[in-house]
Amino acid sequence: MGALLSIVEWFKENIMTNTLEMVFLISVVGYLVGSIKICGLELGTAGILLVALVFGHFGVEIPALVRELGLICFVTSVGFIAGPKFFRNFKVNAKSYILLGLIIIASGALTCVAVIKLFHIPADLSLGMLSGALTSTPGLAAALEATGSQSASIGYGIAYPFGVIGVVLFVQLVPKILKVDMEQERVLFEAAANVEGKPRKKKKAGYFYADSMGFFPFSLAIVLGIILAKIQIRLPSGGMFSLGTSGGPLVAGLVMGHFGHIGKLSMHVEKNVLECLREFGLALFLLGAGTDAGAGFVEIIKEHGGMLFVYGALMTLIPMMLGYVFAAKVLKLRIFNTLGSICGGMTSTPALGTLIRVTKTDDVASAYAATYPVALVVVVLACQFIGAFLY
Repeated sequence: MGALLSIVEWFKENIMTNTLEMVFLISVVGYLVGSIKICGLELGTAGILLVALVFGHFGVEIPALVRELGLICFVTSVGFIAGPKFFRNFKVNAKSYILLGLIIIASGALTCVAVIKLFHIPADLSLGMLSGALTSTPGLAAALEATGSQSASIGYGIAYPFGVIGVVLFVQLVPKILKVDMEQERVLFEAAANVEGKPRKKKKAGYFYADSMGFFPFSLAIVLGIILAKIQIRLPSGGMFSLGTSGGPLVAGLVMGHFGHIGKLSMHVEKNVLECLREFGLALFLLGAGTDAGAGFVEIIKEHGGMLFVYGALMTLIPMMLGYVFAAKVLKLRIFNTLGSICGGMTSTPALGTLIRVTKTDDVASAYAATYPVALVVVVLACQFIGAFLY
């Protein structure tokens, strides 16, 4: 027994305090957990979130820089991948994407108001739960600004895990329930995408390439995206809106991926590099967010009650279900477009990674990228307005 305690103490002192070791240990265990299949479903990269929650509960801390770096790498990669086809696809389906983003966030906001009014949950805590249910960090920032209460962060931590896992499972379940022929849908979807968009640019003679893999344009997109993220727009409510680190690099990646060059300077990034950075970024983001949410998790539930999980789950499920019905039955979008738009409307970064794996096509990122900016703006506005009138 004494030997076991000595091992535990050594682990705490030498491993749990070493950031690099903990980052990769959480990743190793998280990928193993994510690879477990139950009834044909798996968490994939989202398994890292569950493991990170446990590590966070036991005191492991990951610097915010790791989470931010992961998020920036992921959304910039998505932007570059979606860019060549994004603008034309958005032009064709602009009304559908805008409507869908509005409906998803509006239904989530109404659910939040109902929780406040019917169950007498404090508005600051509920707004945090709404942000967590929609996995929206900018939404959390707006909630904190509107209420001035750190309880919003507590609510975010409660609802965030199901906000991630719920959408990840949803995009896997729907095709199975509907018995979708994924191969046929992929062929039809990619055919439509190639007609509406333009193929990804390959290396061309006559252009200057700063490096062979594309790290130069990728880094440039991040720099420009961070600058864009810092631009603030004053809202009628008196608050401020900005794209943040999730929106700025995404927009920069979309633009640079679309044009492919600046004069004779190539902005081409190899696809395998983008796919690697996308997965690496997602892993870093999830382990950073998970350890943050896991800190003090048990104490929070003891104080506020387990029903908070249910309320947070409702703020994820209701918008997601309504969004799917509207996209599939009213807008008549094909299944890949529908699921990509749901990921964007729910601002779910991890679910997009899962959807790309399930559909086996990067083109679903276009639907995500088209709906995401709309949802991002509306969730920030919703948090500020609810905070202004109900807090």
